[in-house]
Amino acid sequence: MADRDVLPDVVKPFNYAISLSELELGGSWTYQGKVDIDVEVKQETKEITLNTHQLKVQSVQVSTEQGKTEGAIKASNITYDEKNQRATFHFDQPIPQSHKAVVSVKFSGIMNNDMAGFYRSKYKPTVPAAASVPRDSEYHYMLSTQFESCDARRAFPCFDEPNLKATFDFEIEIPEDQTALSNMPEKETKKGNKAGTKIVSFDRTPIMSTYLLAWAFGDFEYIEDFTRRKYNGKNLPVRVYTTRGLKEQGKLALESAHQVVDYFSEIFRIEYPLPKVDLLAVHEFSHGAMENWGLITYRTTAVLFDEYASDQKYKNRIVYVVAHELAHQWFGNLVTMDWWSELWLNEGFATWVGWLAVDHLHPDWSVWSQFVTESMQTAFNLDSLRTSHPIEVPVRNALEVDQIFDSISYLKGSSVIRMLASHLGVETFLHGVGDYLQAHKYQNATTSDLWSALSKASGKDVNTFMDPWIRKIGFPVVTVSEEPGQISIKQSRFLSGGDVKPEEDETTWWIPLGLKSGSNTTEAQSGSLTAKEDTIREIDDSFYKLNSEQTGFYRTNLPPKRLTQLSTQLDKLSPQDKIGLIGDAAALAISGDATTAGVLSFLEGFTKETNYLVWSEVLSSLGNIRSVFTDDEQVSEGLRQYTLRLVSEATDKIGWDFAPHDDYLTGQLRALLLASAGMAGHEGVVAEAKKRFTAFTEGGDKKAIHPSLRTTTFKIAVKEGGKPAYDAVMKEYTNTTSVDGKEIALQALGRVQSTELAREYLKWSFSGAVATQDLHTPSRALALNSKTKLEVWHFIKENWDMLRERLGGNMVVLERYLRMSLNRFSSNEIEKEIADFFRDKDNSGYDRGLAVVSDTIKGRARYAQHDLEVIREWLSAHGYTK
Repeated sequence: MADRDVLPDVVKPFNYAISLSELELGGSWTYQGKVDIDVEVKQETKEITLNTHQLKVQSVQVSTEQGKTEGAIKASNITYDEKNQRATFHFDQPIPQSHKAVVSVKFSGIMNNDMAGFYRSKYKPTVPAAASVPRDSEYHYMLSTQFESCDARRAFPCFDEPNLKATFDFEIEIPEDQTALSNMPEKETKKGNKAGTKIVSFDRTPIMSTYLLAWAFGDFEYIEDFTRRKYNGKNLPVRVYTTRGLKEQGKLALESAHQVVDYFSEIFRIEYPLPKVDLLAVHEFSHGAMENWGLITYRTTAVLFDEYASDQKYKNRIVYVVAHELAHQWFGNLVTMDWWSELWLNEGFATWVGWLAVDHLHPDWSVWSQFVTESMQTAFNLDSLRTSHPIEVPVRNALEVDQIFDSISYLKGSSVIRMLASHLGVETFLHGVGDYLQAHKYQNATTSDLWSALSKASGKDVNTFMDPWIRKIGFPVVTVSEEPGQISIKQSRFLSGGDVKPEEDETTWWIPLGLKSGSNTTEAQSGSLTAKEDTIREIDDSFYKLNSEQTGFYRTNLPPKRLTQLSTQLDKLSPQDKIGLIGDAAALAISGDATTAGVLSFLEGFTKETNYLVWSEVLSSLGNIRSVFTDDEQVSEGLRQYTLRLVSEATDKIGWDFAPHDDYLTGQLRALLLASAGMAGHEGVVAEAKKRFTAFTEGGDKKAIHPSLRTTTFKIAVKEGGKPAYDAVMKEYTNTTSVDGKEIALQALGRVQSTELAREYLKWSFSGAVATQDLHTPSRALALNSKTKLEVWHFIKENWDMLRERLGGNMVVLERYLRMSLNRFSSNEIEKEIADFFRDKDNSGYDRGLAVVSDTIKGRARYAQHDLEVIREWLSAHGYTK
């Protein structure tokens, strides 16, 4: 296709038989491989091109239906296109057209440490391990794969494109006391070719894309449960695998997984199609998790939970990530997007339906309020930049795709799905999804295929009203003006910089209005805005709210007096509505369509709020305002005093101690309020945090700090306690056995107040003490800290060659590091410095991240310029500054 840079279509694969042996577990970390690829030769050819990356191909031969192996056609030459990660096998004689030929390739590869392809993960064992576990003086190793999007080619030569589906046979020779896993159940184990080894082979997979193949081996153990539904007459085994000593921490994930498999089988009306479900905790992982069919891999903090030692916030994360990856077993694995431009089909849907499953399992967690405050607001922030991209983004070369695994594909995609499901009705929507899956199972499909199925199920022309949401960049703001008894509404493109050009405002979106008014605050009208402007008559203007429950993906710009009035009517608003109003008001202040003074006045109405997720949005919006204006000491101090006054009543009321009956959301609210009050200088909270920290670190009382208050207490202690507290948390990082302990310590250490400690922390983070998967955490924590964010930029400039070498083996890791380290500035001068520094460098693989950084800083700088004096005046008038 003209819009895609793809492999020649001369041959098409339909089965791979992969055999790996002679694994050098230590030292060179090499292995030998052989792959026999059954292909259809569509036309006579003297060349076959496929994908390889960081592999050495030793020999290639092709046998066809017409010939025997001994008469196979051997490749006379192999050429490599390293930039496009392709190898071409050249033959002196033509390979005839054939329904079945076998391309046999012998090759060698490396079990790298880049968290991509077939790679090794290091970990510190918690119990004695099997004798043959690869190890060095300090660490043990496990081996696993990560192939999405384009890294199967790092492990074996293949046709590495999502629509070149095939079946897979896999075998591997490993030490006999290790456990091997793959997508399918074990078929056979036999004695290996070397003493002390065994060859493990697995059943053939269903037809699937290369990026979904997976294998792993190590010193594994597991816990097991079974689905309650029967599949082909049997309850399916569901297992959580870990390295030895950790399996009991998989209980929460296991309990969720078997229920979610049954739930999805029911709502999609298609039974889970494989004979097993395995979840594997991987010690080093570039993403959160990966949906390999039948063998789902996870970073440890996304699948392991210690009921007695883990922060409760990880509970929510684990249940959601388990559900998200299981959704992919249908949506992505059974039916796969045709090309990477439609990645959102996989990720947007799995995100929405993952939350649907969490809501099904835990209705008391208020997951849709969480979705609005976390997912939607994050999507809005990225999509309000000029450097955003459409949900369905053109991808010419698959190697570009990693940078669109972002908040647009996942979070805007899921927000738009939620908007559509709400409009059609969730039951009708899921019926259409089930029809789509049934029609395209074991195949590839497009966005248009999904819209067709949903149109048929709903009797509505889904394509017409959804097309702009998917194919156009950005989203609208609906601006409201009031007249007695009616409102006028107008839609326009929203940009956080507020500088929308006429040519950027040509899209007319279909916008579900969701209007509540008057005394009826529960049911919303179902009207929509389908033109640039409209008028709604017969409004009861004693109270009205657009975008009920925030199901529509748009901002609402209300008249300032209306926002003030709504701050006195909070009892009429649901948590989602409150969150939406706060997020909209804060975003409109940034763009210049409203003022920060209006936001601060509005937020003063929330001092008695009791909902964790509403408070989360209040404090997130306020935190962003504070971070933009940190360079002005008077305004910064006034905003600190404002924060302290806002949270003190609720903080004093909730206290430090967890009651036996406290639910999940109460615990999270306690942690949030104490952290906000303590970091703003609440004397009582700071004193209590110091006392508990001392008892925990010096007195050896590990019960002095509740597991869910470690982040809060450590951050306050590091901020207030200088080098001694820094050293104490560093010691905790080194010694913790809690699965989330290292992540919590890394976040807390970023609250240091001196540039000297910040520099020490950054240097230490790259000393080998922090796993590559976590290297962005120290830098991000320091970037969020106004006292130290400049040190992060200095560190990147001064150590660029080292950073590029250390992180550049996996561009996902490097792009994330740069974006999270540099996006908190509000200075045009620093934006120019960053742009100048990277101008003469090869930025491929992270160029989109740099563009987001640039646009974000420019927007923050504009905001700082146009609202600084407005905020100063408001803070003074309201007694927050002298």
